[in-house]
Amino acid sequence: MSLDLDIQSLYSVKGKIVLVTGGSVGIGKMIAAGFVRNGATVYIAARKEAQLKEAVADLKKLATGGAGVHYIVANVGSKAGCDALVAEFKKRESKLNVLVNNSGITWGGPYNDFPEEKGWDNVFNVNVKSIFYMTAGLTDYLSKGASNVDPGRVINISSTASVDPHSEGPLSDVGNGTWSYQPSKAAVNHLTSQLAVKLAPSFITVNAILPGVYPSKMTAYGFRTSGDKMVAGQPMGRVGAPSDMAGLALFLSAPASAHITGTHTITDGGARLARAAKL
Repeated sequence: MSLDLDIQSLYSVKGKIVLVTGGSVGIGKMIAAGFVRNGATVYIAARKEAQLKEAVADLKKLATGGAGVHYIVANVGSKAGCDALVAEFKKRESKLNVLVNNSGITWGGPYNDFPEEKGWDNVFNVNVKSIFYMTAGLTDYLSKGASNVDPGRVINISSTASVDPHSEGPLSDVGNGTWSYQPSKAAVNHLTSQLAVKLAPSFITVNAILPGVYPSKMTAYGFRTSGDKMVAGQPMGRVGAPSDMAGLALFLSAPASAHITGTHTITDGGARLARAAKL
């Protein structure tokens, strides 16, 4: 049997260089942990240095196979912030194997008084524009040494909110809705498809992960106020776990997925199907 059908060959990320934006907490940290545990060198980026230092200390405890863990303080809420992060990363490395565009924010507010700058502009700046500018800025690094059997990888973190039109629910206060978050994540999906088309000739795959309910800073309010109700709405009887998120990100970065690009993969334990059945 061919050696490339070995599970170690199909799913290895050892030695890969990975950059995760928003990597100090929540889903970003889950993904970073998966790479570190399996021998990759990981850079996490976020705005708050104290959180980054704490995350690096946690991640180093998981490191195996020569994995390295580093951080870069950055704010991807503007093109200038993205450019600064790209420039700092390029000072430290000569190539990049995996870019995980995970940074994301939301804003809840009343339908008839939803703020423009914080509610719309900043949400789209972080959730959508940063993906474009980070990917464009690192395309040359992602394509270095890439081939059609070992491509560079871009993973964009979207959300099941991108395919669920309900803006008012347990993740925002009563009377408020996340009016800009859903369309921003729908834009992430389409931008993923656009970038997949653009970057395929450069041997770079671009895929999106659409998480449902996972423990994170963004879902903390919902867990605090109606956690039992949120879990009760999960057909599998639980919310997402770090292993679920890390496993999918590792697959999308491993040789096993070298021929997969432009996909939008939902990881929610079937929750969106159960919700549709109740409508």
